[in-house]
Amino acid sequence: MFTATDFIPSNYTHTVESGNFQWSAPSNIALVKYWGKKDNQIPANPSVSFTLNNCKTVTKLAFAKKDNSLTENAKANTFSFDLLFEGKPKEDFKPKIQKFLERIEIYLPFLKEYHFTIDTENTFPHSSGIASSASGMAALAMNLMRLEKELNPAMKDDYFFQKASILARLGSGSACRSIKGEIVVWGNHQNIPGSSDLFGVEFPHAVHENFKNFQDTILLVDKGEKQVSSTVGHELMHNHPFAEQRFAQAHENLDKLIQIFENGNLEEFIKVVESEALTLHAMMMTSMPYFILMKPNTLEIINAIWKFRTATKIPVCFTLDAGANVHVLYPNKDKGIVLQFIQDELVDFCQNGQYICDEIGQGAVEN
Repeated sequence: MFTATDFIPSNYTHTVESGNFQWSAPSNIALVKYWGKKDNQIPANPSVSFTLNNCKTVTKLAFAKKDNSLTENAKANTFSFDLLFEGKPKEDFKPKIQKFLERIEIYLPFLKEYHFTIDTENTFPHSSGIASSASGMAALAMNLMRLEKELNPAMKDDYFFQKASILARLGSGSACRSIKGEIVVWGNHQNIPGSSDLFGVEFPHAVHENFKNFQDTILLVDKGEKQVSSTVGHELMHNHPFAEQRFAQAHENLDKLIQIFENGNLEEFIKVVESEALTLHAMMMTSMPYFILMKPNTLEIINAIWKFRTATKIPVCFTLDAGANVHVLYPNKDKGIVLQFIQDELVDFCQNGQYICDEIGQGAVEN
């Protein structure tokens, strides 16, 4: 069993003056939801997600050693970075990066030796209501690990990806599930070998053909800022009256999905995934203070999906993140008819008619 201290380096064998890398990392959609955390971004329950393919963040990292003459200067003991979003300075995001660097410095002790330029962009519309923190933090973590690999070229791949997942988690919990594909588990679970609260692991069991190239069409119901952030929502699980039952339910549903992924039972898949989505929002509605992130059009879409599924027997279902947008999940073989249904009946409930077609993907890649 790994502990966090296993990922603190003792020394480096090489030196690097300057350079640049570029990595892309995708978003992911949880099937069993992570809601509630302990200190240091440790999850209160295990979660499992589909890694997406098209919704991703592309991040370029340029780095240069600070001037040696600054070693006695206060600047030598600070993090130094510029942050660009789509090529333009993004000052309002800098505090989040500062906090991230503070959290990960123990794992990457070289951080204060360099000045970094972080240039990041998303393949999906900015402020589309799709969580970009998972893909963004995963892409940044991959770049920083790539620099550490330059300093320690003997680093093994397993260590590289596990540590990248740890770093990503410290930026945004669910980001640890965006390092690898196609199905990723985060959190200790007795029936998932190698599972850990520290990092995400690739789902280790058999996966039925029904789930190959599984589709996720994301309906953009509301692109505005959420009135309650996920960070605040997680905190509200600490004294939640149903917290312990919820955490136990997540373990049970993960066990169910192990069987479902093996036998390909889409009816049972739908039951677990939709109930998980509704449970997530039930936790929000029953916390103190309580809040609702679904919008009227979210409910219109859910009811339309249920009606369509009953009429056609096509195994299409929905899940939700901590927001109003709806992820429509369905097998690849039903892609044509489901997309037609979305265009005919669901687009009217999307803000400006916007939706994004995505599918299961492979995780972070160097570009």
